[in-house]
Parts: sequence; C-alpha cells; structure tokens
Amino acid sequence: MISASKLKSVDFYRKIPRDLTEASLSGAGLSIIAAFAMMFLFGMELNNYLTVSTLTSIIVDRSSDGEFLRIDFNISFPALSCEFASVDVSNVLGTNRLNITKTVRKLSIDPNLIPTGAEFHSGPIPKVSKHGDDSEEEYVDGSDSLTAENFEKYAHRYSILVANFFAPWCYWSNRLKPSWERAAKIIKERYDPEIDGRILLAKVDCTREGELCRRHHIQGYPSIRIFRKGSDVKENHGHHEHESYYGERDTDGLVAAMETLVAPIPRYSSNMALADESNHSVETAKRPAPLTSGCRIEGFVRVKKVPGTLVISAHSGSHSFDPSQINVSHVISQFSFGKKLSQRMLFEVKRLTPYLGGSHDRLMGRSYIINHDHANANVTIEHYLQVVKTEIALRRSSQELKLHEYEYTAHSSLVHSLYIPVAKFHFERSPMQVLVTEVPKSFSHFITNVCAIIGGVFTVAGILDSILHSTLWFVKKIDLGKQF
Repeated sequence: MISASKLKSVDFYRKIPRDLTEASLSGAGLSIIAAFAMMFLFGMELNNYLTVSTLTSIIVDRSSDGEFLRIDFNISFPALSCEFASVDVSNVLGTNRLNITKTVRKLSIDPNLIPTGAEFHSGPIPKVSKHGDDSEEEYVDGSDSLTAENFEKYAHRYSILVANFFAPWCYWSNRLKPSWERAAKIIKERYDPEIDGRILLAKVDCTREGELCRRHHIQGYPSIRIFRKGSDVKENHGHHEHESYYGERDTDGLVAAMETLVAPIPRYSSNMALADESNHSVETAKRPAPLTSGCRIEGFVRVKKVPGTLVISAHSGSHSFDPSQINVSHVISQFSFGKKLSQRMLFEVKRLTPYLGGSHDRLMGRSYIINHDHANANVTIEHYLQVVKTEIALRRSSQELKLHEYEYTAHSSLVHSLYIPVAKFHFERSPMQVLVTEVPKSFSHFITNVCAIIGGVFTVAGILDSILHSTLWFVKKIDLGKQF
C-alpha cells in the first residue's frame, strides 16, 4: 500500500499557510482586473466558438449532364394580348419548345396591371387545315362593312354578329376573303337580315378602323369575333363581351359553324342570344376573347444547363401581325433560377453566408415600358443574364447537407427590329461554381483555449503583482535607508 506521505510528495499544488501570506491593496486591484479580463476573454472565445466559419472556393461546375435548371417567372405585359401571347424556349443544342402551356398561366390585366378576371384558358384550339377555298371562282361581297360609327348599331340589331377583323396586306386575310364573302352571302340568303335578324356576317378593315380594332383588342389578322346581343354568360369563363372563332375557314366550314350558332335561337326571339348548345366540334373552335389587351404570364420552365433563350411574343400559325402595333413593354415581378428554398433553408443559408441571395432575383421590380409611338415602334427588349451557381455544404451531426443557390447579373437593351417585337431573356450558365463549406470547430479546442485564458491571465497577473510588490518594497527600503 502507498502511504499518504508518499502521495503528498507528488502534490503539484502545495499550500502555503495563510499566516505566511500577506494581502495588499495592489494585489486586490490586480485580482479584480484579472477577473474582468478572464471574463472578457472567455466571452470572446465563446462567441468565436459559436460563430460559423466557412471556406469559400471556386471550382469547375460539378452538375451532371442530365440535370435541368428551373426558371420561375412572373411578367406583366400591359399591351400584349393573352390570346396570342406565347412562351418559347430554345438552346444552343438545337432544342426548341414553342407555346409552352402546361406549366404557364395567363391572366388578362388592364393597363394598371390589375387582373380583370379569372385565368385566361386558351383551351383546345384545333389546327386549322383549311384557310380558305381552294377554287378560284369569282365571288361578290356578301358581308357588310362595319365602322366605328355603325358598329354598335349592328351589334344591337342582330342576335349574333360575326365580324372578320382583317388587314388588306395580310396573307391569311386574303386567303380568307373569298370564302368569307361566299359564306356571308349564303347566310344572308338563308337568314334574311331584314326578316329573320338572328345572324349577320360582317367585316372590319383594321387599316382604316384602327381605333375600333384597338377597342376590341385585335392584334392578329384575321380575327373572327362572335358578338352576342344581351347577356352572354359562359361556364368557367364568367362574363365576356365576345368570343373568338378558330374553326375552319373554307366556305363549307364557315357556313356549318354559323348554322350551329344560330340553331338554338328561336326565329322570332332576336332580343337576346340564348346559351350556346353547339356540338363539340364547333365548341372547340371557339374560346372567350380577351377582355383587355394586357396579359400577366407566370409559371416556370425547365431547361438544360446550356446557353439558351426564353422568348415571350405574339405567335400564331394562322394569323399575321403588324410589327408596328406590337408592344412588348413589361414589368417583371419575378425571374429567378433554381428551386426556391424554404424559409428554414433560407435562414441556414443566411447564417452561413449573409451576402448570398442579393442577386437571386435581380430583375424583380424592374419595368421596361415603351411609349408606343412612331419612333418607338418595332422595339424588341432583350435581357442578357449570366448565371452563377453557389453550392453550400452544411454539416449537421455526422451528415452533410448540400443546398444550391443560383444568382445572376442582368444587362438589358432595346433593339429596333424589322420583325415582330419580342421580349428575350438570354441566359448562360458559368462553367465555374462557388463552393461554400461549413468548417466545424472542435469543442476540445474551445476548452483548451479557455484553460489557456484562465491560466495565462492568472500567471501574468501574478507576475505583475510580484513586480509591483518588489518595486514598492524597494522604494520603501530606500526611504528607510535615508532616515538612518
């Protein structure tokens, strides 16, 4: 057995009897200062331990070839009709996707960007295979010409007024003209406007009646509108003034469609148009016309991670557009890349990198409005976006959690073009990415530093106290020597 006396011999902290120690005011002062110093340095060390440390590096993008990049957008066009607004995507690999509708919503808006109703449903529009009659037989004008002065008179006189808004320079309008006049003549013969009064086919020259065409938000030619007198309430669409016709444009197709429109209306009931009970083939050839000339386009698309372009424009396979009348002014509420992070994940990202996220939605809130006059006609608005990926590696216990954030720079320009104006968003991914890694801190290192602080301050204070005590004793000794 080891005796107690032998154990005492290895005591590193031997005690000095209190009677052999002497307290002093200088020592008390240094002790108080040392205690405050220990607490201050301990607080600094604790704050440093709790503060997240990161390591930032630039590396080559590690995305796989099969990954897609999501683009979210919410853009308002005060002067582009939802009827023809189209979202197209293309890239340098030759991929082209036209008129994306599955993940895109359209809302008609007024010039103040306020929605005027429910979502604009384009509906299943059949492909027009017959744009006119194949024969070149002579024809006579069978439709009435409408002007701004007589339009309301005609609209209130007939239960159904079908108007062809056309432009003489338009190829599709000229293809439609012979069959339209023949169909109008046939309908007049079957349903005498003076006696029957249920239906009339008419036409509007938009090069002469520009204000009338703008009032009805005509942007493509030819546009065939169906006007009904009285209340026109449609399921899923609410109240609207008129409908657009998208059926066949040959004489037989037009006559068949007009017969279907007029069939539900009693012959001597021309004061109000009844509900449309037309068959499915004609129903799919019609859809509600836009209430206003503006459109809000929102949704998302997925694209390959290669340079590409997102284009929003007026598009139709069976209409012509006057480039000088197309205005693609827009206000951007959102345009961002990548999946949106949850609030919790966003908090984690901000905790690691407070500067991150400032350029995630760089274009948000920006307006590109063109005063549409002769000098500003045919203006295309282009945005050039350079996208940089930031990968954030978070450490949670023994697991590593990875988050991805996409930021971009944006440069915009207005370009005068001979073609139909469009809004273009050119995007290009950087081949490099930013990698932000959380560097964990060791608890043992924290304890070591705390011990070093306490021991170091205690030792330094003891040295200073010894020096001060020796100096005072030496001064006192000199004073005693002078007295003797």
